[in-house]
Amino acid sequence: MSEPDRDHISTGAPAAPQSALVFGASGYIGANLVPRLLAEGWQVRACARNRQVLEARAWREVELAEADALKPDSLAATLTGVDIAYYLVHSMAAGRDFGRLDLIAADNFACAAAHAGVRRIVYLGGLVPRDADSEHLVSRAQTGDRLRAGSVPVTEIRAGIIVGAGSAAYEVMRDLVYNLPLMVTPRWVRSKSSPIALANLLEYLVRVATLPAAEGRTFDAGGPEYISYATMMLQFGEVVGKQPVIIPVPVLTPTLSSYWLALITAVPANIARALIGGLKHDIPAQDEELRALVPQRLLTFKEAVIAALDAEKTHAVAARWTEGALMFRGGRHDYAFYAKRASGSTVALTTPAAVWSVITQLGGDKGYFYAEVLWRLRAWMDWLVGGPGLSKGRRHPTELRVGDTIDYWTVLALEPERRLTLNFGMRAPGNGVMEFEIEPVNERETRTTVTAYWHPAGMWGLLYWYAFVPAHLFIFKGMTRAIARRAEAIARSQTAAGAC
Repeated sequence: MSEPDRDHISTGAPAAPQSALVFGASGYIGANLVPRLLAEGWQVRACARNRQVLEARAWREVELAEADALKPDSLAATLTGVDIAYYLVHSMAAGRDFGRLDLIAADNFACAAAHAGVRRIVYLGGLVPRDADSEHLVSRAQTGDRLRAGSVPVTEIRAGIIVGAGSAAYEVMRDLVYNLPLMVTPRWVRSKSSPIALANLLEYLVRVATLPAAEGRTFDAGGPEYISYATMMLQFGEVVGKQPVIIPVPVLTPTLSSYWLALITAVPANIARALIGGLKHDIPAQDEELRALVPQRLLTFKEAVIAALDAEKTHAVAARWTEGALMFRGGRHDYAFYAKRASGSTVALTTPAAVWSVITQLGGDKGYFYAEVLWRLRAWMDWLVGGPGLSKGRRHPTELRVGDTIDYWTVLALEPERRLTLNFGMRAPGNGVMEFEIEPVNERETRTTVTAYWHPAGMWGLLYWYAFVPAHLFIFKGMTRAIARRAEAIARSQTAAGAC
């Protein structure tokens, strides 16, 4: 949280430092909560299903852990020795079965927390209207019930739309405003809610963890306004200098809306589908009790948008490619936070070292291993519009380091025998990253995956992406096969040389 944002909040007397587990630290709220707890003097253990994602955050004085609530055996060590456990996970990205998985995960976590001696669980749920029929909303409420069924006291904060970079509802709004000057929208844009600024929600989460009066209770959390999604989009437009025209129509059902959002925005389809189910309801926040318990000045929606845009600027450098990092979006707020992506993968009968030795020869005289005609055609297209597409060359034929130029690519990050991340340098409506990942399958096999991540700039950026997706899928599959063949040939030659 930036210093101006902290000025908006009455923090009260600081609580004695305690130890906290942020379970789901790789997610949107978790990634923001960890540094906030550190700033308050807490000892923090951050946990995610993939430790590498947390390592990319480059957090200092944070203990990192890897666990999965769907794998009970992984939870004991993660929960041992912590006073407060923040439960911030959900399974929306898992698809249509996410509701059942959420309940299993909550059961496992509650049981493991009891055995580990955790003093309190703080759970972030969602606002639930009385007539809720959305699996997303119902699942969030049932998850809280399952956590409370355990013996560890639970404090649940129920929030609606969270205004901050990376929040799904906020990013849908951003993409729609930047992508569509004229919006033919579903009826749910008229639904009202109480959007809350990220800074205000973090304040609630930190304070309720140690307040005796919050133990075992459930609170609604909202901002100072009760407004429609359409009003939010219009106000967002005012902040960023856009004037969208919004025309709600009745024919776009929640199902059709989810497909429409997947096409028009960069928010992942599974998340968009779950999100739509909640947006169709009016969801006021009955937050009087929480306001009295944790006094603070609540930011208006427009103030929260301004704070969110300003906060992105403070995350200028990432350890490696990270979803939404401004440095990988060309430093532009109007480039989508979430990336469209396409990938190809092949398993090679060789070691990661052999695969890495091939990948590090990329570009220059060696080219791109597959479909060279298509690579050259794209380079000529870029040159015709004044871009660097015909640039050729690299500092060293086989060695790479961060900052190196490979033709029209720039090396953003590299982890030998694991990952190479390149920034796209051609002229295009958006910003892109190409990443090579190397993963041992077993002692004799290695999987190579190439993925393009594209942060589109407006409708032209989306159209550009859809035009090139077929080529990406074709090229990346062929490229990984070619890398595998070359790596296998290197391994054979080395074996033959050793035999001689």
